[in-house]
Parts: sequence; structure tokens; C-alpha cells
Amino acid sequence: MTVARTVELEGHIIDSGMMQQCFGVVMDLGGNFDVEEFEVGEHKDAESYCRMTVTADDEDSLREILHELNQHGAHLSNPPNATLKPAPGDRVVPHGFYSTTNHPTKVRYEDEWLPVENIEMDCAVVVKPADEDSDDAPRAYTKVLNAIEEGDLVVADEAGVRVDPPERPRGSSGPFGFMQGGVSAERPSGSLIREIAEAIAETKADGGSVLAVAGPAVIHAGAGDALARLVREGYVDMLSAGNGFAVHDLERGQYGTSLGMDVETMESPRKGHKHHIYTISEIIRAGGIEEAVEQGLVEEGVMYECVENDAPYVLAGSIRDDGPLPDTITDAVEAQNAIREQAHEADLVIMLSTLLHSVAVGNCLPSTTKVVCVDINPATVTQLLDRGSAQAIGMVTDVGTFVPKLAEVLVEE
Repeated sequence: MTVARTVELEGHIIDSGMMQQCFGVVMDLGGNFDVEEFEVGEHKDAESYCRMTVTADDEDSLREILHELNQHGAHLSNPPNATLKPAPGDRVVPHGFYSTTNHPTKVRYEDEWLPVENIEMDCAVVVKPADEDSDDAPRAYTKVLNAIEEGDLVVADEAGVRVDPPERPRGSSGPFGFMQGGVSAERPSGSLIREIAEAIAETKADGGSVLAVAGPAVIHAGAGDALARLVREGYVDMLSAGNGFAVHDLERGQYGTSLGMDVETMESPRKGHKHHIYTISEIIRAGGIEEAVEQGLVEEGVMYECVENDAPYVLAGSIRDDGPLPDTITDAVEAQNAIREQAHEADLVIMLSTLLHSVAVGNCLPSTTKVVCVDINPATVTQLLDRGSAQAIGMVTDVGTFVPKLAEVLVEE
């Protein structure tokens, strides 16, 4: 005895590799497939369609196969409405709840497809029924597990869930098309930086927002002035960083050093190792970064430009922080929520030499958000790009070279 289900794929399933991936999933998990209908798009903009029957030895095996196929964009023919189960308690999800990918997702509710709002990976999906008193339509949206409230209607299982991974039509171009070959330090950096600059300028021209995720190395490598310029000129709208980045930046404005090292001469002045803690002390005394700017204590740097140009910033703390600064969010859950709010507003994200903060932001991004990752370590770039964004490019280079050149190209344009 075997069990079977019929699934469909449609879109640019050949160029995107979706069809090949789905065939591989079925075979790797011990199932079989029978292609019942296959229509090939006859030109580069045309979409293709495939309907196939998937068989397995038992329901558990078939369920596992269908789960994987769902993640790759295969949809059940004649899908049922999503199964909804009430959360049994605060922060408690029902057994078998659906855990999201970061791809655009819909759930079927009352025979209609509801787009899932604020999609990100590793969340639950909650459906809020229509409110007859206020004429509010039904909604589906993600919730992290610690935000689940008792009684929330949580989507269980993959049935009634549709995932649509971003596709790549043949002939796609631009910085998020031609870089599909992976990560390499040997690509021409000048032309790639110009392509990235064009993508940023296009995002801004379309009314989008650019988020910079920055590590302390940005200041230490001498790129602080260039990043400050990008904020001042309106090419960076938001900043996500840690306590260390802000301290390095503020210390440079106060003493010309970054963690005690002169950024210009690369020398360590006498007692320079104390500069960062002196800086923290003065910012605490002022009441915070914005207060320090208002009092004239801080007159330059990235944090200064953020305050002066109303560019919101999130400083997420860690166990190793000195001080920390009053602006640093030391509650991990609160910091996650602040990062999540920024990430949902971003249309393009530039990740600059910070693995941990970039991973934190990347976890909150839908796969459709454009991502640029720059680091001197190719393993860091690869790890970040492997987290699921379909529109990501990586560049292995020193941020001390990349950011000034990027600022130069953008301001020239």
C-alpha cells in the first residue's frame, strides 16, 4: 500500500532550479513522483507549469516529503483551509504548529488566501478572524514564540499554507542578478561597488529605506567618516549595531582613537587604552548620545549624524559590553523586538563586518529584501548569505576600503 498527493509548481521553475530541487527532495526522502503535466515557457519571460503525483510508503513519509516540497514552492492541488489551533497559554504554541520560512507566504482561511504579514523565519503564523463590529477583514501575521498569547489561533501543519520562494527569470540583471555565482574575493571590486551604489540610489529614488548593520571594525578600519557621510547625505536611513560600534565612534570623535588606537597613524598613544571607558563615562554623565549631541559634547561621527539627521538606531547589547552606554538595549528580547521593527522597514540592508549583529538582523528579514554583505573573512560572508535571502550579494574586502569608495560613488551620482 502506498499513499499519494498531487502537487503543482508554477512560475520560473526551470531557471530558478525549483523543479530540479523538488524532484531531488522526493527521491532523497524515499518517495516517487509521476509528472502528469508539464508546460515549458517558450521565451525567457514566460512561466512554466508542472503537476505531479508524489507517492510514499506511508502517511508519515509523505508528510515529510510534502513539508520539504512546500518550502521549495510546490503547492497541493485543491488545498484545504489551514488548520487553526488555539494557543494553550502565553508563549505556548500548539503541537505541530507551522514554523515559517522567510519566503512570501499565504494561508488559506475560509476558502481565501491571506498573505502573511511581516514574514520572517522561525515564527508561528496567527490568524485573526474578521471583526464584524469594526468591519476589519481577517488577517494572518507572524509572531515570535515569546509573543504568543493564550487563545491566539495558530496555523498548524503545512496544509493550507503556500510558500512562494523568489524566482529568478532567465536574463535577470543588476547587482542582485549577476552575482548569483557565490562569493569570491577575485571579482572586480570597483564595478561591483558601483553596482551596489546604483542599487542603493534606486532604492532611495523609489522611496525605500536603507539599513546599515555595522560592527566596530568599520571605525577601527577608518571608514567611520564615510559611513557618517552616507547618513548625512540620506543614503543610510537606519543603523543597527552594538555597544562597541557606538563607543568606538564616539571615542574617535573625542580622542581621535578607536579602542585606544589612532585611526590615522595606527599608533597607540599613552593611556589610549583608557579612552573608551572615559568616553562611556562622559556619555553616561550627559544622559545618553542624543543629550551629548545637544550639549555639544559630541560634534562628529556616525552617531552624531544619526541624531542630527533623525536616523533611528538600535544598539543591541551583549554580555561583554563595557558600560554600557545608556542607549544600549541590554534586555535581549527587547533588543530583538527593536531589531525586528527596523528589519521590517528596510528595503535594502548593508551588513558591514559584524557577523553576530548581521545574523540577528538577517533572521528577521524576508527573502525578498536586498542584502549586501561585506567582510574581510569569506567564511563570514558565506555564512550570512546562506541564511536564506534570495536577493543577496557578498563582497570579500576590507570595509575600510569599501565604505569610502561606496560613499564617493554615491555622492558623485
